[in-house]
Amino acid sequence: MNISVVIPLLNEQDSLTELHDWIAKVMQSNHFSYEIIFIDDGSTDDSWKTIAQLSEKNKSVKGIRFLKNFGKSQALHAGFEKAQGDVVITMDADLQDNPDEIPELYSMIVNDGFDLVSGWKKKRYDSVISKNLPSKLFNWAARKTSGVKLHDFNCGLKAYHIDVVKNIDVNGEMHRYIPVLSKNAGFTKISEKIVQHQARKYGETKFGMNRFIHGFLDLITIWFLSRFGKRPMHLFGALGVIMFAIGFGFALYLGVDKLFLNPSGRLITQRPQFYIALSTMIIGTQFFVAGFLGEIVLRNRPDKKRYLIKDELNLN
Repeated sequence: MNISVVIPLLNEQDSLTELHDWIAKVMQSNHFSYEIIFIDDGSTDDSWKTIAQLSEKNKSVKGIRFLKNFGKSQALHAGFEKAQGDVVITMDADLQDNPDEIPELYSMIVNDGFDLVSGWKKKRYDSVISKNLPSKLFNWAARKTSGVKLHDFNCGLKAYHIDVVKNIDVNGEMHRYIPVLSKNAGFTKISEKIVQHQARKYGETKFGMNRFIHGFLDLITIWFLSRFGKRPMHLFGALGVIMFAIGFGFALYLGVDKLFLNPSGRLITQRPQFYIALSTMIIGTQFFVAGFLGEIVLRNRPDKKRYLIKDELNLN
């Protein structure tokens, strides 16, 4: 199979049929063998009913229905697990991503040898204040922090070699940082392509300003995980040693001063340096213990499902 199109969605019943017909037309005109995997992330409208109708008409349409809304990252993870194509395309279900971009994205993976190609919505139809400016600030911070030189981390339209999606773990709210996860996993051939952004035709956006706050918090998380996720002792142990050394230095100074330099002076417990020494040594010990606990948790964490699937269509 050439292409798997993975589409997470939430309450997008009005756009699904039009999106399916558009994708099918592109695939047929380019003679691609394909599958379309819709992941219904707990929709409360008739999205699943529409997916079921499409799957009856077109056996290339497959569906996954979550028991409730678990989030876009979990939806992508479920789609990636089921994908069988040589190239995996992700796109949003709101018709703001253009399926006509698929052939060139496919070519960049297959012919140009990229592991991942991310769409760049250079010209957007979103509100400048509520989306464009925060998005630019977010993408700048993501580039500086991760070292991945992309202009648009948030673009849902991306293409992946199948090996990428089978070897990365998309969890929490990390769908924004799949290029970073891919780089950390060793898939470093990452590029981008300017894609056409279209105005929303049906419904309303599911994302507000809070997604940028969450995005920056997730950016800090992935920065930490990228550098210390597999070796937490390197961070917490280092901080613990530094803090303990500071405290021990103060304690040593107080001891020398009391015994040799000023034996008739104030009691050690009456000097502020004593409490600085005591506090920093305790904090240093706690950091060190946190590092050990992090290493233990890392080596003994169970693999746990992060979502529950209610129904599936055309999936083995």
